[in-house]
Amino acid sequence: MTKMKIAVIGGSGIYDIDGLEGAEWTSVDTPWGAPSDAILTGTLGGVDMAFLPRHGRGHVHSPSTVPYRANIDALKRLGVTDVISVSACGSFREEMAPGDFVLVDQFIDRTFAREKSFFGTGCVAHVSVAHPTCPRLTDACHTAAKDAGITIHKGGTYLAMEGPQFSTLAESEMYRTSWGADVIGMTNMPEAKLAREAELCYASVAMITDYDSWHPDHGEVDVTSIIAVLTGNSANAKSLIAQVAPKLGGTRTACPSGCDTALEFAIMTGPDKRDTSLVAKLDAVAGRVLNRPA
Repeated sequence: MTKMKIAVIGGSGIYDIDGLEGAEWTSVDTPWGAPSDAILTGTLGGVDMAFLPRHGRGHVHSPSTVPYRANIDALKRLGVTDVISVSACGSFREEMAPGDFVLVDQFIDRTFAREKSFFGTGCVAHVSVAHPTCPRLTDACHTAAKDAGITIHKGGTYLAMEGPQFSTLAESEMYRTSWGADVIGMTNMPEAKLAREAELCYASVAMITDYDSWHPDHGEVDVTSIIAVLTGNSANAKSLIAQVAPKLGGTRTACPSGCDTALEFAIMTGPDKRDTSLVAKLDAVAGRVLNRPA
């Protein structure tokens, strides 16, 4: 048994958590630079919580400039065990309507301007992201959403685009029909990959704001309309978070899916060949395996 600490990474429109007891903004230094913002810590329903606004308070980071590695490293340093990602998205499915939530279980990563791994030359590692989200954590979010009266779809493929522009009509049609994506967003990659490298359980709650540009009756994406939907989505997201904390409880057992042991056999570089400066930067992310006695 280990102590549960849940982190919520809040996307567009979500910059705090309601009802957090002992709330305090904490600055965290990481070897990967500064996180998006200070991290709000406290307890909710007796469970330790951390909240990180992905874009920073005031929405200062674009999807491409979010410091994803620093964010995940900072959460790991604070003792986080489970990460719930909350983000806005567009929908490629008629039945997944604006205002609905989707529990993502697969990704197509089309980003290209971001650092996607903590590892590299001098310490090479390969983790599996065949199943990039944690079923146990996703199930808890699903139950919490239902109890909060939120319309939520369990399972869906998220197309991660670079942005910051929205899709062309041709792209939207290709992602929807040829590629089989269900929703589209700009921020869950490389976040999900980095969470797996850091051995953190990760769930993705995608909040639909629009139908992207494919829907014949809804026209192109309009920021004004998106902001209007975001207001309702933000309230629902906070309700989901309030419900999920007590359901998960204050302690946890080992992850049944192995999220918390993802690095067990992933590091390929031999101990005598490892770059000591990179290994030092990996102290929080990979210390469990790198610091074992030879």
